[in-house]
Amino acid sequence: MRSTKFLGLAGTAAAMMLTLAACGGGDASGAGDSKEFRLALNQTETHPSYIALDNMGKNLDKATDGRVSVDVYANETLGAQQEAIQLVSDGTVEMAVVSGTQLENLNPEFQVFNLPGVFDNVEHQMKVVGDETIVGDLYSSLEDQNLTVLGGFTQGTRSIYNAKGPVKGPADMAGMKIRVQESDVQLDMIKAMGGAPAPMAFGEVYTALQSGVIDAAENNEVSYLTQKHSEVAKYFSNTNHLVGLDYVVVNTDAYEAMSAEDRTAFDEQWTAAVTEHTGLWTTETEKAHKELEGSGVKFNDVDTAAFQTALKPLIEKYVTTDSAKKIYDAARAAAS
Repeated sequence: MRSTKFLGLAGTAAAMMLTLAACGGGDASGAGDSKEFRLALNQTETHPSYIALDNMGKNLDKATDGRVSVDVYANETLGAQQEAIQLVSDGTVEMAVVSGTQLENLNPEFQVFNLPGVFDNVEHQMKVVGDETIVGDLYSSLEDQNLTVLGGFTQGTRSIYNAKGPVKGPADMAGMKIRVQESDVQLDMIKAMGGAPAPMAFGEVYTALQSGVIDAAENNEVSYLTQKHSEVAKYFSNTNHLVGLDYVVVNTDAYEAMSAEDRTAFDEQWTAAVTEHTGLWTTETEKAHKELEGSGVKFNDVDTAAFQTALKPLIEKYVTTDSAKKIYDAARAAAS
């Protein structure tokens, strides 16, 4: 059963509507009008997601002779991800980049792609999330909430980092308060790995690490660097427990209001953005690793088998419906 309700964010949406009123954004309903798709992002301007989507906007503007463009608002300017989804749904904002954990709260079948062990690596992940035969029904399942899922951006492999010392196995995480995204899968994932999950918004993590409110977090090397978490948590343990996934969602009404010509250009530029982002991810991960090592971050390997064994029961717990099993089996089959 898919969820059809958002948490109560009406006040935030109303306040954001007033803020955005001054930002323009044309109405595409009339001939000759232009449409600016405002996109909410929780990353910095140096992150691959910003770069790829900013280029998408510029190229789309050229391809449509100025009729359609995308303006990326970085650094949670338009609110945290949970707020951004609500704003896209009600049309206050046209697009957003949101973690897969946000979408599982709207349709539990998105949980499948948030589970450890579903994807072997980024190449496997991107093959799956771009395959219409696997994801077509899943991506269209939120249209009754005025949300269209365009597709996915990789978050790369995610690992544990903290300020106390190396993590070698699950026993080293006992009692460790670890920031997670707000989802049942993430909560159970950290518990299975031996830690104590502490849900919080992404923008709060630096201060929480610095003040000791949390002991650790889990993320990829690119975000670890660009969000400066490496300044307050110098130990990065290569648990590689999850290949994370972001989605780009668009307001369904705004998406369908485009002319056939402009929508074709929009879709073409989105496909190009996915390709650019995936290439950037590989390059930026390598650069981030070198920069982090140079700044004094301590990387260490872990008992991979111990973590895999601890996490394996999550598949059985969350892949329970026939439709979820179909998605999971198709994703795993694509690995070969």
